[in-house]
Amino acid sequence: MSIEDHLHNRIDLVNIPFTDRGSRIMLFQHGDSLSFRLAERWTKWENEVGHYRQRPPIIDDFRFVDEQGNTVPFTRDTQPYKASMCTSIGNFDWTFIDTETLYLRLPAGRYQLVFEVRGDRGQIDSRGGTFHGKRSVAYTTNAHIVQNSIKQLDNGNFQTTLALNAADGNALVLNITPRLGYQRSIPQAEAVFEQSQSRWQKWFEAVPPVLEAYQEQYYYAWWIMRAGLLSTRFFFTREALAPSKVHYVGVWQWDQFFHAIAYRHVDSQLAEDQLRIMLDHQQEDGMLPDAIHDEGLIVHLTKPVDAAVTKPPLIAWTVLKLYEKSRHMDFLYEVYESLVRWHEWWMRDNINACGLCEYRHPFSSGLDDSPLWDDGVPVVAPDLNTYLCVQCESLAKIATIIGNEKDAEFYTERAEFWAAQMQRVMWNEQKGIFDALYQEKPIDVFTPFQLLPMWTGRMPQRINERLIAHLTDPAHFWTKWPIPSVSASDPKFNPEQMWRGPTWPNINFLFVEALERIGQTELAQQLRTKTLDLIMQHRDIYEYYNPITGTRPVKSAPIFGWSSAVFIDLAIQETAYVQQRQQQSVAT
Repeated sequence: MSIEDHLHNRIDLVNIPFTDRGSRIMLFQHGDSLSFRLAERWTKWENEVGHYRQRPPIIDDFRFVDEQGNTVPFTRDTQPYKASMCTSIGNFDWTFIDTETLYLRLPAGRYQLVFEVRGDRGQIDSRGGTFHGKRSVAYTTNAHIVQNSIKQLDNGNFQTTLALNAADGNALVLNITPRLGYQRSIPQAEAVFEQSQSRWQKWFEAVPPVLEAYQEQYYYAWWIMRAGLLSTRFFFTREALAPSKVHYVGVWQWDQFFHAIAYRHVDSQLAEDQLRIMLDHQQEDGMLPDAIHDEGLIVHLTKPVDAAVTKPPLIAWTVLKLYEKSRHMDFLYEVYESLVRWHEWWMRDNINACGLCEYRHPFSSGLDDSPLWDDGVPVVAPDLNTYLCVQCESLAKIATIIGNEKDAEFYTERAEFWAAQMQRVMWNEQKGIFDALYQEKPIDVFTPFQLLPMWTGRMPQRINERLIAHLTDPAHFWTKWPIPSVSASDPKFNPEQMWRGPTWPNINFLFVEALERIGQTELAQQLRTKTLDLIMQHRDIYEYYNPITGTRPVKSAPIFGWSSAVFIDLAIQETAYVQQRQQQSVAT
């Protein structure tokens, strides 16, 4: 089956919009009309225009109308590069010219295009019309215009009626832009569609092959990884992947790590830029921001507590993975000192009296509503200190590669010390887990993050065996679709509420690596295939999943970046694993 066959009509226009690399424009279908939404936050205008997830489309109720004034129904037919509205009049084919401009190939005939535009003012001209507002809109056609009018509606929108007598080769160009000028030139349709198709084709041709069983969801995941990219603008200093173009607009620090891991398979610079955008905004004290939006950064929040906010320290681990694929020494030299400053921020400004690091804001963990924070913060958390141990080890390896033996020796010693300190302070011999501590007392909740210290690779065998026993217990974490974010037997387990029960593919990814590291290859392979199978249960790829049923919890974001990235890397891992086993079988 071809890639086009795998992706034919995966973009349903209802839940999954037609969009393109770098673009903020998303095309949706509502019955027999279309709407155009923007993946932009407009934080400074939120009191005026509303939250971006609920904000009305910038172009709405876009309809095809026949000569009798009747709205013409259509069926959709989509590929990554093209969205066709198939009507009795003919096919209306959309594609992207650039990140701010859509191209509509028109069928020959007489009909109207009727749509509403959100703006402050508008005017028509001989080729179409323009609107000015928070974002400006221009529509331009080379078809013969029979009628062109706009009127302001009670809702404040401008309704446009554009009656056309179109010939073969005519088109409409729709430009939605924050700029002062418009893109109103109309190139030839054949060239526009060929160029759009070629861009997507080159993207898919670059991806590594995987087992046939994974291909359909694999190529869809790669569609998300390209379609979800946002162009540079203001604080958004690099092209970067939003976690979900329809749900989380911006970039969040630890999402970027998983995104980069997938991109390393197709484009090393794009992978590196997912990290550079965070390092571009490193604070004077070394802290990296929680998130970056066009309009600014999130580095401090007042709710649920007043504190600096960031995300888990996994960037050095990610940098090393990128280097192992690309062998770009220059990238290591470029980022090393920034990584050191980031590590020093944790060790300087976040140390608890027990000698380990603590989360001082719940959101810095990435586990926003986890019951780990129910008693309060700060919390000395096993996951945080595991990340810091892994980060020390990663810094040591990077230092060795770039020839800094003094730092390499220092960070190797720190990794050993940190693992020993975790065992001394947090290990609960009676329960066989690592305790999360609030006010020096264990927090009464059971999560997989209390098992994560196995990832350090520095725990005694007897500790690893007890951690694995918990992990593989169906009553706790080895549910039908592991790993729930709270033990299925815990009173606080809720399989539908974010970090209080659902399975998160990115956490599974960390545990697959942890199990591999401690020699549990078969168990790692089981978790890898269970995670792949879970993500394949649905046409879309979601933020998190119900660990019992595998269904999508209602608030789980769609077209999700890190789940797509994890699926990609795990599918590549599993393909290599199967091929290696087959080769071994032939050899014996």
